[in-house]
Amino acid sequence: MTTVALLYHDVVRNGAFDSSGFTSPDADIYKLDADLFRRHVRSITETASNVLVTVDDGGVSASETIAPILEEHGLSGYFFIPTNWIGRSGFLSREQIRELRRRGHLIGSHSCSHPERISHCTWQQVCDEWKRSADTLFDILSEPIQMASVPGGFYNRSVAKAAGLAGIRTLFTSDPTTKVYKVENCVVVGRFMIQRSTSTELATALARGDILPRIKQSLLWSAKKGFKTVGGTTWLRFRKWAIARMWIRRAQSSSSRSSI
Repeated sequence: MTTVALLYHDVVRNGAFDSSGFTSPDADIYKLDADLFRRHVRSITETASNVLVTVDDGGVSASETIAPILEEHGLSGYFFIPTNWIGRSGFLSREQIRELRRRGHLIGSHSCSHPERISHCTWQQVCDEWKRSADTLFDILSEPIQMASVPGGFYNRSVAKAAGLAGIRTLFTSDPTTKVYKVENCVVVGRFMIQRSTSTELATALARGDILPRIKQSLLWSAKKGFKTVGGTTWLRFRKWAIARMWIRRAQSSSSRSSI
C-alpha cells in the first residue's frame, strides 16, 4: 500500500501566529488553528491508512499542541528541526526535543539556518547545513539522525546527495507526489502541503489518495517551481509582497465588518 506524507508546520490557537515558529506573513499561511488540526487528524485516522504526519520548522507548538493531538489518535509525528533556532523564542528547546523523542515521535534535520534557497547554496554550504544540523541533533538525542526535510521547497539532486553524505537516509521534499526514488544512499520522499486554509475534507482526500486534489496540487506546485527557477530572489520578494498584501486586505476587511 502506498504511503502518503502530509506536510504541516505550526498549529496555533486563536490566531496567535507569533506564538510558535517563524514570524512573517509568509510563515503564517502554514499555521493551522488547533481545532482545525484536531479535525484533520481525527478524519485522517478514521478514513485513511499509511499516512505520515510530518511537521517542519521546529516551532514550540510541536511539543505543546501537535504531539498531544497526534497522541490522542495513536499517531507518532515526524518533526524536522532547523537547529540554529533551537531554544529561541517560539522554537523547541533541547529538552522539548528529547521529550518528543521519549514519547515515540521521530526527529530529523530541517537544516541549520533554514536558508531561503538551499538548492542555490554552494556545495560546501549545503553539506555544512546537513552535517552541522545532524551533529547538533545527535548531541541532543544520542542517536544517529537519518531523516531530514528540505527547507523552503528548494530541492535538487545535489541537496539529496549532500544529505546522504551527512548520514541522512530519508529526505522529505515538498513535491506533492507519492513517488519514492534514491539519490545515491538517500531515499527521496514527496509530501502533500497543508496550509491554514486547507479544509478537513481536502486534507482527508489527499491522505486517502483521491486523484483530483492530488493532480491539482501537483499542477500548482509545478507552476510555482517554474517561477522559483526562473525568478530566483525576485520570485521570493514578489511572494512576500503578495502575501503581505493579502493579510493587509484581510485585516482591513475584518475591521470593516466589525465596525458595521
